[in-house]
Amino acid sequence: MRKKDKDEVEPRIQRPLVEIPGGVSCFLRKIRKAVQLSKKWRDIGMNYLIDVMPQLLQGATTTLKLFAFTILGSLPLGILLSFGLASKFKPLQWILRFYVWIMRGTPLLLQLIFVFYGLPLVGIIFDRFDAALFAFVLNYAAYYAEIFRGGIQSIPVGQYEASKVIGLTPVQTITRIIIPQVVKIVLPSVGNEVINLVKDTSLVYILGLSDVMRAGKIAMERDTTLLPLFGVAIIYLALTGVTSVILKQLENRLNYYR
Repeated sequence: MRKKDKDEVEPRIQRPLVEIPGGVSCFLRKIRKAVQLSKKWRDIGMNYLIDVMPQLLQGATTTLKLFAFTILGSLPLGILLSFGLASKFKPLQWILRFYVWIMRGTPLLLQLIFVFYGLPLVGIIFDRFDAALFAFVLNYAAYYAEIFRGGIQSIPVGQYEASKVIGLTPVQTITRIIIPQVVKIVLPSVGNEVINLVKDTSLVYILGLSDVMRAGKIAMERDTTLLPLFGVAIIYLALTGVTSVILKQLENRLNYYR
């Protein structure tokens, strides 16, 4: 073989400053591949959620309707029952306490099943939405009754006497003096029950109502994936978030002593 010239420089192999063992290099390649795969699945998941979200939002209309009608029915009924609980007429107190004990002492799911499946045995028949609404109103009215009862009993007796002195009727005393103060006192507790109501509406899927929870369950079983439940969680978080903001703003407006 011909010898190389002295002036000719032999090429040198550039070695890395730190040599990576073969096992570590293989591990890093697997991590890189896993990251690329996770990005691919993330894109697929986002596209799937975008596709399934209209179905979930359609079910959310039933959830919102049940929530709104329950608030409109249970709050006035709870206020009315609270005055009965705070009254000095003992038979009325016993009846209302028994009602509150039943509603608070049994699960809401059991009450839904009893109203929809049990009452038809005695000739009282509801359709699915009306059965759910009836059970929700009775259940939450009991909770609101206890909350407002505590607020009513926290009002000093002197305010009732002062209203008589200035010539207010009992109805005027309640509507102009007592209820405005009670609402301010019990608003945080009522707000907690309102947020619980948003989440409890998910129980109506047991009656076959097409709410957001049932829509998510159908999509999950059809496509054999848990991704619809993430969409359901997003919707419930959005509803509770908006409700919390509204309640906070209302609480700030009623905090007129600050």
